[in-house]
Amino acid sequence: MKFSVKNPKKTLHLVSLGCTKNLVDSEIMLGKLKDYTITNDAANADVIIVNTCGFIDSAKQESLNTIFNLHDERKKESVLVMAGCLSQRYQGELQKELPEIDVFTGVGDYDKIDLLVHEKRSAFSNEVFLASDENERVITGSSYHAYVKLSEGCNQTCSFCAIPSFKGKLHSRTLESLVKEVKALVAKGYIDFSFVSQDSSSFLRDQDIKNGLELLIDEVEKIEGIKTARILYLYPSTTTLSLIDKIADSQVFVNYFDMPLQHITPSMLKIMKRGKGVEKLNELMNHMRSKPNSFVRTTFIAGHPGETLEDHEILCKYIEDFKFDRANVFSYSTEEGTAAAESKDLIEQEIIDERAEIIGEIIALTTQESLESEIGKTFEVYVDGESEEHEYLLSARKTIWAPDIDGEIYINDNELPENEQIKFGQIYTVKITELAGDKLLATVIK
Repeated sequence: MKFSVKNPKKTLHLVSLGCTKNLVDSEIMLGKLKDYTITNDAANADVIIVNTCGFIDSAKQESLNTIFNLHDERKKESVLVMAGCLSQRYQGELQKELPEIDVFTGVGDYDKIDLLVHEKRSAFSNEVFLASDENERVITGSSYHAYVKLSEGCNQTCSFCAIPSFKGKLHSRTLESLVKEVKALVAKGYIDFSFVSQDSSSFLRDQDIKNGLELLIDEVEKIEGIKTARILYLYPSTTTLSLIDKIADSQVFVNYFDMPLQHITPSMLKIMKRGKGVEKLNELMNHMRSKPNSFVRTTFIAGHPGETLEDHEILCKYIEDFKFDRANVFSYSTEEGTAAAESKDLIEQEIIDERAEIIGEIIALTTQESLESEIGKTFEVYVDGESEEHEYLLSARKTIWAPDIDGEIYINDNELPENEQIKFGQIYTVKITELAGDKLLATVIK
């Protein structure tokens, strides 16, 4: 996602790569640099910031390619900043190898970005930065939806993941800080919220509170003006049946269940250090699915060291049978410093990619089935604006869906009175008439 800020004097071009958690940090940097005018013209920007991702090889490569491309087109006197996860993870090597970068900073200094840019100085704090209600953010991409970060870091020890090595242990925000931030955003007109972190279901466990998310749901429900909310990134071993019940019973939180499973066979869950037996996982997943109008999303890794052909086939069958509404699959990527990187059971890249492709095809079919099941139904959507497809089509999203990842609905007809204009950022009831490719078509009813 690219952003840009305008000021007759100084202009800023910011590129935020990777996850929505990165996006929140990028929005804090925009808040600290609000004296700058945001611009999409990188070639003439006074300051260029790339908030990098260092999660897997493809993300690292995208970050580096973005940096090099922006360096090639920037004006001579501009300041080029490399911030975020990749910068934090490889700070020593990158500072030696990338003389074209003017300012290096990692994941601890987002709130000092104005000083670093002004002084053209690099900095890497020892502690990861955790947003608070006092940090002013420039919300991007929506006039009604905002992401809210619950915590930083992670206490899990998944075999394939390097995030704890540069983000540290779980560090939750206080409930009071979150409530204050959400109230401030509601006062600015935001009505839809996605709560995010590396491991959302562990929220407040570092403060010896086991049911942190349930307490959050109670507090958010008391805030007047919120229409919908959802929680992203639940972790299997810290998600309980009572949390699922709490979400399902909520008047504000939608029945959106996003739990990256990564695998489903006992041997692979053990190798991956995922901390939940298959029986318990099935119990959780079936409980989510049993809730009315539930929407279940997950992620899998194909070709992790030690995965046998039988493990792969069992996983394929599971995905086919469960019929996730949405899912992602990643080809295993060896990350230095992780337990999996030390494994003697590495799988050839060709086989990894082949397995990922097979899983991807199954996911495409289950996603198509999920979309087809919507035809003829009536439900509420957020109308975002004109679609990029055609000026006569409006772009909308089912209120339960998360922005950008779960799909887009085209509104091509409406039954409102002639004098009633459809307003962007509002909720409307639509009827789904057909599915064209991967896009649902809808008529606005009220």
